[in-house]
Amino acid sequence: MAQRSLWAEFHKGIFSQNTLFVAAIGMCPALAVTTSLQNAAAMGVAVIFVLVCSNVLISLLRKAVPSQVRIPCFVVIIGSFVTMVEMVFKAKLPLAINQALGIFIPLIVVNCIILYRAESFAYGNGVLRSLLDGVGVGVGYTLALCLVASLRELSGSGTIWGYPWVPVSSPVQYVPASIMIQAPGAFMMLGLLLGFFAWVRGKKA
Repeated sequence: MAQRSLWAEFHKGIFSQNTLFVAAIGMCPALAVTTSLQNAAAMGVAVIFVLVCSNVLISLLRKAVPSQVRIPCFVVIIGSFVTMVEMVFKAKLPLAINQALGIFIPLIVVNCIILYRAESFAYGNGVLRSLLDGVGVGVGYTLALCLVASLRELSGSGTIWGYPWVPVSSPVQYVPASIMIQAPGAFMMLGLLLGFFAWVRGKKA
């Protein structure tokens, strides 16, 4: 029973409590950085790292942190991990990806997903459950970002991970709809996916 419960802590963030398609939070990065799958994957890795590390550390320190100052403490902890991610990204990732992610990496400090999990889960649960919660929610958000980005890149650029999905020698020539990698395309794609997953949940219910 305990194993089932721990498994539930992990997969809830991917399916039943997916932050983007169910809770509809973390939408600003989803609109801004999903012009390509590479950008979305990099953002997802950053969110997973910060979410898992901050969840674990907050869970470890939860009995030592007074409730009156818990939010400032959360921000300091999250900000420390965000700084680590930002420094590694600037050192290791191509300039184009860093420029595409822009301000959204530093803004993870106040990302509603990270603070929400810290406040609602890590501060009241043990380390193992907080770890699984962070991994599940982070993976769920990353998969959601990658889905949006894949569809936008395919339709708007005619590529996937930077490679054309229709071979140059193919007799079929694909003309990308460039609007899909612009702001209106982001809203349209995210709206369509939110509607689709809401319909799926309604059918299951």
